[in-house]
Amino acid sequence: MGFLLFFPAWLNAQDDKKPTFPLETIYAERKPNTIRKFLTRLNFSFSTGYGNTYMKHALDDFGVFQRPGFAPRVFRNNSPLDTTYTNWINRVTADTLSVIPQSFLVTGDTAQLGFRGRSKNIPVNIRVHYEFLKRYRIGVGYSYEHLTLGEFRPTAYKDSIGTFRPDQYRGWMRKFYGYAGGSFYRIDKFLFTGDLEVGSYKPNRIFDNNSINRSVYFNLGVTIERELSEYLRLYIRPSYDIKKYTLNVPGSNGNSIVHRMNAGYLQVGLTYSIPELPRCYLKDCKIQINHAHGNKEYRSRVHPIYKKQNPGYGENNPTLIKYKGKNKRKLNPY
Repeated sequence: MGFLLFFPAWLNAQDDKKPTFPLETIYAERKPNTIRKFLTRLNFSFSTGYGNTYMKHALDDFGVFQRPGFAPRVFRNNSPLDTTYTNWINRVTADTLSVIPQSFLVTGDTAQLGFRGRSKNIPVNIRVHYEFLKRYRIGVGYSYEHLTLGEFRPTAYKDSIGTFRPDQYRGWMRKFYGYAGGSFYRIDKFLFTGDLEVGSYKPNRIFDNNSINRSVYFNLGVTIERELSEYLRLYIRPSYDIKKYTLNVPGSNGNSIVHRMNAGYLQVGLTYSIPELPRCYLKDCKIQINHAHGNKEYRSRVHPIYKKQNPGYGENNPTLIKYKGKNKRKLNPY
């Protein structure tokens, strides 16, 4: 009798271990896709903004000639004023201007001469970078920016030397660079990343690039990103450019002028990353979570790209209707 009582209990315990229905009909077995996994770590960025270029140069091998009613000129030290230069910023332009008693002359070997000025920059920047270890990123980028040269003011003898602006002062400048960065702080949906750009730059049209030797440029910045969704981030990036170029002056016995062209930028942009799962192919599918059709897994086609979602249950409407609009003022929303 004791054996008969034990047997049904043992049989029920064995049945409890078996699923009542095959789970493979509900859950798809996820197949790894190495290529897609690699692509999900690629990020594409687009940004624009505003910048100020701080230009400065010294005239150690040149003097300054200022005649009333004319823009200042420069000339070679210890040389007759048979040739003066009206533009020594972006291209060399020479002329001859006679000296009158009211003229002011000073040479660079007796005083620290130079000019400084500001320029406006409006950059358009595109970049692609690869993220790894959830912290580091590396990539390449291209920037095309509009450059407007401002007035140049003397650094010495400001009461005797006037300001000037090159005749051609508006143009474009392109940059091609390598990119590297590392995230160092996160607070809620905001991520802070220190990054570096290193590359080449080339101003077009308004600069005589045949007479200019350009340096490599460095750009140091901090990218502050705000996650809008799994695939889209809004960011702001303050940064600082370090660069210079040397303008060779023909007929000056090898003398040249070194121009520093550092700049500060503030850019705003968007970063998009490729989703890990393909979008559901059924146009009428309204499922918000990651789900399966057949033996393949898909992401929801109703997730807004600009809104954060939980792939486990979806968040298109995280606030119930009873808590929205007029209902939120009611003590009892039902």
